[in-house]
Amino acid sequence: MTDVYYDYFESPVGRLLLVADGQGLRHVHFERGREALAPDAEWDRGPGALHETRTQLKAYFAGKLREFDLPLAPQGTDFQQRVWLALLRIPYGATASYGDIARAVGEPNASRAVGAANGQNPIAIVIPCHRVIGANGTLTGYGGGLPNKRFLLDLEQKHSAFALAP
Repeated sequence: MTDVYYDYFESPVGRLLLVADGQGLRHVHFERGREALAPDAEWDRGPGALHETRTQLKAYFAGKLREFDLPLAPQGTDFQQRVWLALLRIPYGATASYGDIARAVGEPNASRAVGAANGQNPIAIVIPCHRVIGANGTLTGYGGGLPNKRFLLDLEQKHSAFALAP
């Protein structure tokens, strides 16, 4: 088994657990939320291994980074992987509906399945599941909580090309 490293990142949306291995980033997980994740006993604390992830997260929260450039290694089914790739195509500052994502992955009637895959996204923020909203424009569930989803969307809107000029 590949060595797995973890560390924590203090962010404006709470403490995040970061996990990576030799293939890339495996998790960015809210310490508090619907499905909290704790470090596995076999993982090693490795701040150095996660330095670039922390650097890019800091820049993102400062409004200076719009697209992450990190090797990603999320673990999931083929369908989940397709959904997560589609999430990466939602531009910074924009949103998409579950139906939009279903159509993007070639499964136009799979909005509920997209919702389930979105909810299983192991790399929050970096794979921007927070950019997915209800078809009527409402905020829907988010593993980090709806206030954090609103914070992330507002942050991106504030620093985005999609923002209206003052």
